[in-house]
Parts: sequence; structure tokens; C-alpha cells
Amino acid sequence: MKVGITGCAGRMGSLLVQELRSGAWDDKGLVFVGGTIENTEEQTFDFDVTSHADELFEKADLVIDFTGPAATRQHIWLAAKHKTALVIGTTGLTEKDEMEIADAAKETSIVYAANMSVGVNLLCALVEQAAARLGPEWDIEIFETHHKHKVDAPSGTALALGKSAAKGRGVDLKDTGVYERYGQTGARNVGDIGFSVARGGDVAGEHTTFFYGEGERLELSHRATNRSIFARGALHAASWLKGKPSGLYSMRDVLDI
Repeated sequence: MKVGITGCAGRMGSLLVQELRSGAWDDKGLVFVGGTIENTEEQTFDFDVTSHADELFEKADLVIDFTGPAATRQHIWLAAKHKTALVIGTTGLTEKDEMEIADAAKETSIVYAANMSVGVNLLCALVEQAAARLGPEWDIEIFETHHKHKVDAPSGTALALGKSAAKGRGVDLKDTGVYERYGQTGARNVGDIGFSVARGGDVAGEHTTFFYGEGERLELSHRATNRSIFARGALHAASWLKGKPSGLYSMRDVLDI
């Protein structure tokens, strides 16, 4: 499977290139064919790179995309046009974007996940189970920390945890999510799912879901100490996607959890 990387000079793109070129994925049939950057004249590379995404999608069997929402909105339709399999790890996508991803997945196979790590996807499953078993009298709060360069908040992973908690309770996060608290907010509403965000330093990602009960508290946490886990997860998804029919898949499908 010939794999292309969008934004191959970026924070995650460069990690993906490094992992693919390590040779560790040869036995899974993944071969690196190049990537895209906005302006190829700014840097030189010892591998094939283009500033035209359409060219990459035509050449590759599968593309891994960890860019930004604006770029990903274009990439999903290039994948559909060329019948190129796609792994999306971009965060900050809207509900409308997710609907378009589902539409594009009618033409090709797509794995879309807010977080590609094994641990985080297991955490989402555990949060869903805990929320289903604990009554609404248990207050749910989600806390996340990321590096100072992250541009979206709450993180895609935090929102995925919120959706998992809401699913466990049989409610919609749109109706229960609380994202801001300032001033005289009044007492906490029963059933709210709250979010808190911190940004600083070089934190790869830390997420904790708190379940507050009377006289006790349950904490389910994940801490990423190296961003390479996200690259390896994406490549695992790429190898799993090989030969899959058109459709939209999640990392929980990939990991069977």
C-alpha cells in the first residue's frame, strides 16, 4: 500500500514520515511515497514532495491527514474523487465537517478519530461504561492539558470523551456539555458534562475524566509522553484499512474495543 502524508513537514506529519521511513512497517505492506507542503520552494527534501494535494491523492493508495480543518475539508473530497483510502487525525472539525466525512466515506474507506492512541480509545470505552453504570447524581468533569501551540479547545480527545460519557448516559453532548464557567454561574445542573482546559509548555496530551459522587470520586486518566504514539496508531489504522470496503470507521473499529 503506497502511503502519502499531507503536511509532511508539520508537527505530526514529520513524525509520520519518520515512522514510515524507519522500515518497521515494511512487514505490514506500507510504503512511503511522499507528502505535501504549502510551498515546496521553502525547504528541500530527500523524498518526493508536492504542493498540489490532488497529485498526492492520485499517486497514493492511502493518505494520512493530520493537518487542519480547512485543509482536511478539501482532502476528504480528493480522497472520494480518487477512491483513495484516508486516515484522518485532524482535530477541531465541526459537526458539519463530520457529516461531510461520512458522505465522502460512501466513495472510499476512511478512518476518522480524534486520537489515534490505543490507550485513549480504551479510555473512551471505559468512560462510556462508567457513565452507563453510574447514575446522573455522579457529576462528570473532563480536564485536558496540551502544549501551548495547540489552537483548538477543548481538544478533540476531550470532546470524544464527552461524547462517550453522553452515550453511556443515553443523552446528547450538545444538550449537556458545559464549556465555560465565569462569574456567578449558579449551582451545577444535574447531568452536566463539564470541560476544563489548560495550555502550556510541550505537553503531548493529558486527559482525565472525573466522576464525582457523594463521599467518593472516580478518575479515569491517560497521559501521552511522546507524540510518536499518535503516528504509530495512525499507521496501525492504515494497515488495518487495507482492502476494507468504502465506509466510515473509527479507531475503536481498528482496535476492536
